[in-house]
Amino acid sequence: MFPTRSTVPAMRRLGLLLRGPRFPAVLLLAAAALGIVLANTPPADVLFTAQGARLGLPGTPFSLTVGQWIADGLLCVFFFTVAVELQVELTAGELRSGRRAVLPALAAAGGVVAPILIYLAVAGPGLARGWPVPTATDIAFALGVLAVFGRGMSPALRVFLLALAILDDVIGIVFIGVLFAHDVNIVLFGLALVPVAGLGALSRAAAGRRRGLVTAAMIALAVAAWALVLASGVHATIAGVLLGLAIAQQPGLRARHALEPWVNGAILPVFALSAALVTIPSVGAGSLSPVFWGMLIALPVGKLVGIAGAGWIAQRALRVRTEDRHPVGDLVAAGALGGIGFTVSLLLAELAFAGDDALGDQAVLGVLGGSAVSLLAAAIVVSWRARVQRARKGEGAE
Repeated sequence: MFPTRSTVPAMRRLGLLLRGPRFPAVLLLAAAALGIVLANTPPADVLFTAQGARLGLPGTPFSLTVGQWIADGLLCVFFFTVAVELQVELTAGELRSGRRAVLPALAAAGGVVAPILIYLAVAGPGLARGWPVPTATDIAFALGVLAVFGRGMSPALRVFLLALAILDDVIGIVFIGVLFAHDVNIVLFGLALVPVAGLGALSRAAAGRRRGLVTAAMIALAVAAWALVLASGVHATIAGVLLGLAIAQQPGLRARHALEPWVNGAILPVFALSAALVTIPSVGAGSLSPVFWGMLIALPVGKLVGIAGAGWIAQRALRVRTEDRHPVGDLVAAGALGGIGFTVSLLLAELAFAGDDALGDQAVLGVLGGSAVSLLAAAIVVSWRARVQRARKGEGAE
């Protein structure tokens, strides 16, 4: 069935909604909430069975459960789009010079170190393997909350948050590649770089020529790179990062534009739904694992203190001009937004506690709870800062 004239405007409106910052954030939150609800209702057994069903080629690295296809396959597309955005920022955006990247880089570093220290203090050395989990910031969610509650805020905060969140995600990606790669086959990983380089070269050499054939060839190269990375033992999302950094900027931006509605409208919600399929333990608060409490505290408190504190110190250490500094209130808003770990934190939780379902579930619950607390705090702080800035603009107009 082909779209009719009456359905085209509706599809365009849906496309615009999915490319905007607000609707995808609401969709993500709804998908996560639905996952938790479904996991604690009678249909849960059916969903868990479906999530654990194996698909692919038996006896090969490509025999994965449905949950693994979502985390290792679909999520790779999301990381590709993030890497394209990072490439743009590195070459033509906020991170194009070392000096401009230092401030959000230092704030991002503070937003990684502080949650780690808080998690380790709460969880203790016996559960230390969960320390990477609360270090991540969900770009889509953070920007969505800023868009919903930050009407009238300075665009400088969004640029600062975007740069910070991208750097934050790069750190998370490095953690995935370094900490959670098992029995790595260096030869296969090296071979994966061949189609990555081929895609980069093809995207530059074939600009404007037979776009359909070139697109098909680049998709084939991308699939080959993903398959080789997966078979190598390195987490397959690394393939998405490598491909996003390798592709020429203009084809990359076109691909990102085409994929954005699918990423925001399907891939991220499906991953959020799958990751949030967690049975809530029927125990009292005193019986919850330190893993849960570590995540619950480290995300909202660690991110806020780390980002705001490091940002405040960096502005003074770098002698940023007073008129160019981010006010303390804006830094606090950025820190609260940074505590919305969600997508990448959920992925890190699955990897950190792989093989231990009980602790893994508590880590996921902690991530969801910590992200919810951060979301609420961010909504309050961002709304307050937006009101202050709107009032100042109104006074200036008078």
